[in-house]
Formats: sequence, C-alpha cells, structure tokens
Amino acid sequence: MDTLNPILVSSAAGSKMESGGGMNKNRTLICTPIMADSIDKMVTDMAKAKDSTADLVEIRLDCLKSFNPYEDLKVLIKECPLPTLFTYRPVWEGGEYDGDEKERLDVLRLAMELGADYIDVELKVPIIGIVMGDRGLISRILCAKFGGYLTFGTLEAGVVSAPGQPTIEDLLNLYNFRQLGPDTKVYGVIGKPVGHSKSPMLYNEAFKSAGFNGVYVHLLVDDLSKFFQTYSSTDFAGFSCTIPHKEAAVKCCDEVDPVAKSIGAVNCIIRSQSDGKLFGYNTDYVGAISAIEDGLRARYNISGIADLPLAGKLFVVIGAGGAGKALAYGAKQKGARVVIANRTYERAKEHADIIGGDALSLADLVRFHPEEGMILANTTSVGMQPNIDETPIPKDVLKYYSLVFDAIYTPKITRLLREAEESGATIVSGLEMFIRQAYEQFERFTGLPAPKEQFRKTMSKY
Repeated sequence: MDTLNPILVSSAAGSKMESGGGMNKNRTLICTPIMADSIDKMVTDMAKAKDSTADLVEIRLDCLKSFNPYEDLKVLIKECPLPTLFTYRPVWEGGEYDGDEKERLDVLRLAMELGADYIDVELKVPIIGIVMGDRGLISRILCAKFGGYLTFGTLEAGVVSAPGQPTIEDLLNLYNFRQLGPDTKVYGVIGKPVGHSKSPMLYNEAFKSAGFNGVYVHLLVDDLSKFFQTYSSTDFAGFSCTIPHKEAAVKCCDEVDPVAKSIGAVNCIIRSQSDGKLFGYNTDYVGAISAIEDGLRARYNISGIADLPLAGKLFVVIGAGGAGKALAYGAKQKGARVVIANRTYERAKEHADIIGGDALSLADLVRFHPEEGMILANTTSVGMQPNIDETPIPKDVLKYYSLVFDAIYTPKITRLLREAEESGATIVSGLEMFIRQAYEQFERFTGLPAPKEQFRKTMSKY
C-alpha cells in the first residue's frame, strides 16, 4: 500500500502547484517517483517529470548509492522544478534503507528544515490507500473519480516505486485522468487474464472523441458473482466480458437477451441507471461471423452482401466456451454444418446437441477431414501472448481448410494463422471480431453511433 503522510507543506509548494497546466475537472494530483541511484540522474528525471506535467515528485533517497545528506538534500530541493515529497523507505516497509533508524529520521527532519514540501513518514495514521499489483490498477485510476488526494504516475513502464503503478503518459492520454470526476461513468473488461486486452485503448479514445464522460479499465476478476456484489453501484455502468466468464455472466444478469440466452454466453453487460439491474447481450457472434463471411466473399469474389457464403459449408469450431458457443450459433444461423471440437468430448456434444451440430474430441480433430474447403474457427486461448509458439492443431491438417479464423488478437497473427496462410487458406484475425463486436457495445454503453473508422484507426496502432 502506498502510504503518504504529509508532515510539512512549505509556502513554496503552493506557488509551484499553481504553475501547472490548464483547467482540470478534479483536484487529484499526479506524483512521479524519482528512483535514480545518483543525484545527477535524479535532477534529470525531475525535469522530465515537470515536462510530463506531473504535479509533484517523490524523491526516493533510499535508492541512492552514495548519499551526503546535507549537501545532496540542498541540491535536490534547489534543482527540483516541482513540489517535493522526500521518502527514505526502510527495508521493513519495502524500501532499500537498512541502516540506523535514528539516522534515517534525522535525514527526514533535515529535509524538512531545508525546505522539503512533503516528507513521507511511516506512521500508524489515516492513509491514502492504493491497492498494489494488477488488481489494484483501478484504484490508481479511479481515485480521481472518488476524490483521492494523489496517484502515482511513472516516467517509464516498469520503473516503479510500488507494484502496479501506471505511467504518467497512460494516466493522461489513455485514461484521460485530468477529466475524471464524480459524474464519470466507469466501464471495463472483465476477465482472467485481462491485462492483454486492448479494450481500454479502443473505448477511452472513442469516449474522449465523442465527449462522453466515461472511463474504461481492466478488471481482473476471479469470481464474477462476488465481483458484481462488490461493485454494485450504478457508477459502474457497463462491462465487456471475456475468458473465462462469458458463460457465468448469463447467471449473473437479471435479464438476458434472447440471442445471448440461446448461445449460453454473454459478452456485454449494461447496468440500469434506474434500478441497478444487469442486462446481458452477446455481440461476439455478429462480429466474428460477419468477418468470416467477408473473408469468404474476398476469397471467392462474391460481391453481394445479401448472399449466404456460409450456407452448406462445414464449419469446425475449436472450443466449447463462451466464444465457441457464439460462433457455433452464428454459423448455424447462416446455414453452415457445424462441428464442435473440444478437449472434453462431453462438453462439445452437450452444446452441439443444443444447436443441432456434431461433436469431436480435440484429439480426433487431427484425423477429421471428410472434405476439402472446410472452415476452421479457433475460440480457445491457445497461441495467445505470451504463449505465441503454441497452436491448437498441426499444420499438416490445415490444407483441408479454405478459411481459418482465430479469435485471439494478441498477437494479431498467431502461429495458427501464419501456418494456415502458408497452407493456402484465407485467414481472418480475431482483431476483426474484436473491432466489429465493439460497435454494438459502444452504442449500448453510450447511446451514440459507433465511430467505426476511429476504431480501426485506433487498433492500427497496436
């Protein structure tokens, strides 16, 4: 937990604070930790923090390899263009200092006497509480909405004074931190894992362009039911749902759209602002199936939009989770003959029976090639970062497929897609599904038309 106890605020702090940027909608400060091992590097980094429009800097004295308290403190205070928070963190509090405790406290008193704006003292008093690690990222962002005093924004990704600190660039440009306030609505992608998701990049940029007062964050969730019990406020207005929670989301919603109910999976949840009820939808199947249909049209030079390029095709789905169910349902609705392959045959058969398809074990899929020109859709996480060398099916089997789709979009081109293209198949990346399913989600979140061209422009950066 980041612990800040401001002991002294000098008159200089106010003047330095007033020299900051333009109009902000909240008063939450951004503090950049300075953790260099030399005084010269600290001075350089403090200037960078100023250029990045930080509000103050945390000077971690315990990171210095060589430290002459009186002379070095004078230099740091004189050269810093921002208000200073001096921290001399002991080992027992997670820092680097392992010397005499009285000497450590004497240094902090000296910093105060020389004009430090703030000093950080390990005391058992009310604190600013920030949760550590990936799960705590939302506390570092949403503190601006809920009135937090400050959050930490680093100069570089990974160079942190506590686990989970975002960069100042992400706070300002990705999460639009300066504009967050009490009326800001919170949206997020629920999953485990979830850090790979590009949804915050997609939606936050669109919210900002549309002038919509919302922020979109990663939500690392173990138990979906407990999550909704905890985050029950209407401030949390909408959610995207990804692996492994799409099926559990059906039971968590108060009402479920008929299509999502037929699929047995929900990937979009809206919270009613009047009574807090949760409404579940499925936008996966439209996004994926439309992308696959366009891939087939391009392969066979089909110009008509009203045609049914999937009609009569043998459509093989790998995976019987939420995304697999959505694709199997969508393909069946378009007239395809659907086969579901899964590691557990019983699970594949259970869903195949519901939609009127056939089932295979994943082991049997290797020997399954009754015809050429089949369509393959991988909906599992096999091949997703960081396990990019994995693939759900051997390359020599891919010659029987005319089109291969992979729901994974990190990386954009998976090993499965690369080997499918080498085998002569048309490939469709999960990025297409991701972008297209987001159209409907954005409209449900905001009530505004989806900025389709902007979505594509945003995702072209990643």
